[in-house]
Amino acid sequence: MSFAVADLRPPFERPPSRVAIRPAVNYQADLANVLFETLREFALPVRGKTVLLKPNFVEHDPEFVINTHPAVVAAARESFLRLGAKTVLVAEGPANERDTEAILESIRLREFLGPLGRIFVDLNADGVELVPTRTRASKLKELYLPRSILLADFVVSMPKMKTHHWAGVTLSLKNMFGIVPGSCYGWPKNALHWAGLTRSILDINSTVRPDFAIVDGIVGMEGNGPIQGIPKPCGVLVLGDDPVAVDGTCARIMGLVPERIDYLSHAGLLLGHLQPAKILQLGETIETVRIPFAVTETFRDLQA
Repeated sequence: MSFAVADLRPPFERPPSRVAIRPAVNYQADLANVLFETLREFALPVRGKTVLLKPNFVEHDPEFVINTHPAVVAAARESFLRLGAKTVLVAEGPANERDTEAILESIRLREFLGPLGRIFVDLNADGVELVPTRTRASKLKELYLPRSILLADFVVSMPKMKTHHWAGVTLSLKNMFGIVPGSCYGWPKNALHWAGLTRSILDINSTVRPDFAIVDGIVGMEGNGPIQGIPKPCGVLVLGDDPVAVDGTCARIMGLVPERIDYLSHAGLLLGHLQPAKILQLGETIETVRIPFAVTETFRDLQA
């Protein structure tokens, strides 16, 4: 297996993380140029490598409200190819809908990416291998993981910026739920819920930590997310080499306190940086783009 497992080190041993906030007014903007120029700043080791983009494709979404917008996915794929990646795959294992093809049709993914035969991987139907988890936050001790994830050289989590009615927020760490196959864990990945939802997020990300994160915050979702919330225009893309730092930055943009988000506060102990002092902010500042998100009553205490 060539995948890189998480480097489990406490924050005081880690160098500062980099997170870039880039303005993007809408999905018709030149997103490929925005992403390419930003990714070049990070000098990512992707030349000649297989890059796997993991967007958040949950269910039918012809209005582009729920899922990572395919324009952002297409722009990211083009950018990594321009950076010299040998192969750039798009892979997802939808949690709610068994018919992945129907989801792809509803979001018109082919219109943005072209033929999907050698590009898209349905992680719910991929071959699997059993891998021990690197932490024991949940009841899980091992995970069935798709071979495409295990063979990728560089994994990029690409969520939409959304609130979540069970986890508080769903960003790059929660987005990794989609790598575990429904064929093994059910729909909507019920076995992970039974093992403990927020703690399963930690075990998944400690075992396969994303190498990079790109968050679609051009239009997010607030309220009763991740499916039944209200569209929230934010006009930003958030990128970084530490998914914990990226998610912490996104939470602050959303007017939330990341240290109060259960799984995120725990992730800040081993998986990355959560404290602003250890995050090197590039591009826009949080203060200039902050736009408070509405949350359900259960998560009012997350608001700043």
